[in-house]
Amino acid sequence: MTSSSQMRVNESELEIVLEREIAAPRELLWKAYTTPEYIEKWWGPRKYETVVVELDLRVGGRWRYLNRAAGKEHPFTGVFQEIVKPERLVTTFVYDVDGARDFPGLDIAIFEDLGGGRTNLITKSKFATLESLRQTMSSGMEAGWVETIDRLEELVTREHNQ
Repeated sequence: MTSSSQMRVNESELEIVLEREIAAPRELLWKAYTTPEYIEKWWGPRKYETVVVELDLRVGGRWRYLNRAAGKEHPFTGVFQEIVKPERLVTTFVYDVDGARDFPGLDIAIFEDLGGGRTNLITKSKFATLESLRQTMSSGMEAGWVETIDRLEELVTREHNQ
Protein backbone atom coordinates (compact mmCIF):
# COMPACT_ATOMS: atom_id res chain seq x y z
CA MET A 1 0.00 0.00 0.00
CA THR A 2 1.28 3.42 -0.87
CA SER A 3 1.44 6.47 1.34
CA SER A 4 -0.01 9.79 0.42
CA SER A 5 2.15 12.39 -1.20
CA GLN A 6 2.13 16.07 -0.55
CA MET A 7 2.58 18.00 -3.77
CA ARG A 8 2.74 21.73 -3.92
CA VAL A 9 3.35 24.18 -6.71
CA ASN A 10 5.31 27.29 -5.85
CA GLU A 11 5.02 29.66 -8.80
CA SER A 12 7.14 32.37 -7.17
CA GLU A 13 10.04 29.87 -6.85
CA LEU A 14 9.21 28.23 -10.23
CA GLU A 15 9.08 24.79 -8.63
CA ILE A 16 6.95 21.76 -7.96
CA VAL A 17 7.70 19.90 -4.72
CA LEU A 18 6.54 16.40 -3.90
CA GLU A 19 7.17 14.94 -0.45
CA ARG A 20 6.52 11.42 0.80
CA GLU A 21 7.54 9.36 3.80
CA ILE A 22 8.52 5.84 2.69
CA ALA A 23 8.96 2.76 4.89
CA ALA A 24 12.41 1.85 3.58
CA PRO A 25 15.95 2.93 4.48
CA ARG A 26 17.39 5.82 2.52
CA GLU A 27 20.31 3.70 1.22
CA LEU A 28 17.74 1.50 -0.53
CA LEU A 29 15.95 4.52 -2.02
CA TRP A 30 19.32 5.85 -3.19
CA LYS A 31 20.07 2.50 -4.84
CA ALA A 32 16.65 2.52 -6.54
CA TYR A 33 17.29 6.06 -7.82
CA THR A 34 20.80 5.35 -9.13
CA THR A 35 20.83 1.75 -10.44
CA PRO A 36 19.53 1.02 -13.96
CA GLU A 37 17.91 -2.31 -13.02
CA TYR A 38 15.87 -0.57 -10.33
CA ILE A 39 15.09 2.56 -12.36
CA GLU A 40 13.56 0.45 -15.13
CA LYS A 41 11.11 -1.02 -12.58
CA TRP A 42 9.68 2.26 -11.24
CA TRP A 43 10.50 5.31 -13.38
CA GLY A 44 7.42 6.63 -15.14
CA PRO A 45 3.72 5.80 -15.01
CA ARG A 46 2.66 2.13 -15.11
CA LYS A 47 1.56 2.25 -18.74
CA TYR A 48 5.17 2.87 -19.83
CA GLU A 49 8.13 0.58 -20.13
CA THR A 50 11.29 2.44 -19.09
CA VAL A 51 14.66 1.72 -20.64
CA VAL A 52 17.83 3.19 -19.16
CA VAL A 53 19.92 4.04 -22.22
CA GLU A 54 22.70 5.80 -20.33
CA LEU A 55 23.55 6.44 -16.68
CA ASP A 56 26.97 7.88 -15.87
CA LEU A 57 26.62 8.55 -12.13
CA ARG A 58 29.22 11.26 -11.59
CA VAL A 59 29.07 15.04 -11.56
CA GLY A 60 29.00 16.01 -15.24
CA GLY A 61 27.85 12.52 -16.24
CA ARG A 62 24.80 12.11 -18.46
CA TRP A 63 21.64 10.08 -18.02
CA ARG A 64 19.08 9.16 -20.69
CA TYR A 65 15.84 7.18 -20.22
CA LEU A 66 13.15 6.21 -22.70
CA ASN A 67 9.51 5.71 -21.79
CA ARG A 68 7.79 3.44 -24.30
CA ALA A 69 4.10 2.71 -24.79
CA ALA A 70 1.74 2.10 -27.70
CA GLY A 71 4.55 2.29 -30.24
CA LYS A 72 5.75 5.70 -29.06
CA GLU A 73 8.95 6.70 -27.32
CA HIS A 74 9.36 9.59 -24.92
CA PRO A 75 13.06 10.42 -24.37
CA PHE A 76 14.31 12.15 -21.22
CA THR A 77 17.88 13.22 -20.57
CA GLY A 78 20.03 15.25 -18.24
CA VAL A 79 23.37 15.80 -16.58
CA PHE A 80 24.27 15.11 -12.96
CA GLN A 81 25.00 18.41 -11.20
CA GLU A 82 25.45 17.29 -7.58
CA ILE A 83 25.79 13.87 -5.97
CA VAL A 84 25.89 13.53 -2.17
CA LYS A 85 25.40 9.82 -1.51
CA PRO A 86 22.89 8.88 -0.03
CA GLU A 87 21.45 12.31 0.79
CA ARG A 88 20.97 14.40 -2.35
CA LEU A 89 20.93 14.03 -6.12
CA VAL A 90 20.64 16.99 -8.50
CA THR A 91 20.31 16.67 -12.28
CA THR A 92 19.20 18.73 -15.19
CA PHE A 93 16.03 17.36 -16.77
CA VAL A 94 14.98 17.64 -20.41
CA TYR A 95 12.04 16.09 -22.23
CA ASP A 96 14.14 15.54 -25.34
CA VAL A 97 11.69 16.44 -28.12
CA ASP A 98 11.30 19.47 -30.36
CA GLY A 99 9.69 22.34 -28.50
CA ALA A 100 10.55 21.01 -25.05
CA ARG A 101 14.33 20.64 -25.09
CA ASP A 102 14.76 24.40 -25.03
CA PHE A 103 13.31 24.48 -21.51
CA PRO A 104 15.57 22.33 -19.32
CA GLY A 105 14.60 22.00 -15.71
CA LEU A 106 16.47 21.02 -12.59
CA ASP A 107 15.45 17.98 -10.55
CA ILE A 108 16.50 17.68 -6.93
CA ALA A 109 15.94 14.53 -4.86
CA ILE A 110 16.54 14.74 -1.12
CA PHE A 111 16.61 11.57 0.97
CA GLU A 112 16.06 12.39 4.67
CA ASP A 113 16.83 9.51 7.03
CA LEU A 114 14.03 9.39 9.60
CA GLY A 115 15.48 6.41 11.47
CA GLY A 116 13.81 3.07 11.98
CA GLY A 117 14.11 2.18 8.29
CA ARG A 118 12.03 5.16 7.13
CA THR A 119 12.94 7.89 4.67
CA ASN A 120 11.36 11.20 3.78
CA LEU A 121 11.77 11.63 0.02
CA ILE A 122 11.51 15.19 -1.24
CA THR A 123 11.63 15.83 -4.98
CA LYS A 124 11.81 19.32 -6.40
CA SER A 125 11.41 20.20 -10.05
CA LYS A 126 12.65 23.69 -10.82
CA PHE A 127 11.72 25.43 -14.06
CA ALA A 128 13.38 28.13 -16.14
CA THR A 129 10.13 30.02 -16.74
CA LEU A 130 6.65 30.30 -15.28
CA GLU A 131 5.30 29.26 -18.68
CA SER A 132 7.26 25.99 -18.64
CA LEU A 133 6.06 25.23 -15.09
CA ARG A 134 2.44 25.83 -16.09
CA GLN A 135 2.81 23.77 -19.27
CA THR A 136 4.21 20.90 -17.24
CA MET A 137 1.31 21.06 -14.77
CA SER A 138 -1.26 21.15 -17.58
CA SER A 139 0.39 18.12 -19.24
CA GLY A 140 -0.78 15.70 -16.53
CA MET A 141 2.66 15.55 -14.97
CA GLU A 142 1.26 15.68 -11.44
CA ALA A 143 -0.66 12.40 -11.73
CA GLY A 144 2.22 10.79 -13.60
CA TRP A 145 4.80 11.79 -11.01
CA VAL A 146 2.64 10.65 -8.09
CA GLU A 147 2.13 7.29 -9.84
CA THR A 148 5.89 7.07 -10.43
CA ILE A 149 6.61 7.63 -6.74
CA ASP A 150 3.91 5.06 -5.90
CA ARG A 151 5.87 2.55 -8.01
CA LEU A 152 9.14 3.52 -6.32
CA GLU A 153 7.60 3.08 -2.88
CA GLU A 154 6.12 -0.31 -3.83
CA LEU A 155 9.50 -1.49 -5.10
CA VAL A 156 11.61 -0.40 -2.14
CA THR A 157 9.14 -1.51 0.53
CA ARG A 158 8.88 -4.92 -1.16
CA GLU A 159 12.71 -5.16 -1.27
CA HIS A 160 13.01 -3.94 2.33
CA ASN A 161 10.48 -6.46 3.63
CA GLN A 162 12.02 -9.50 1.90
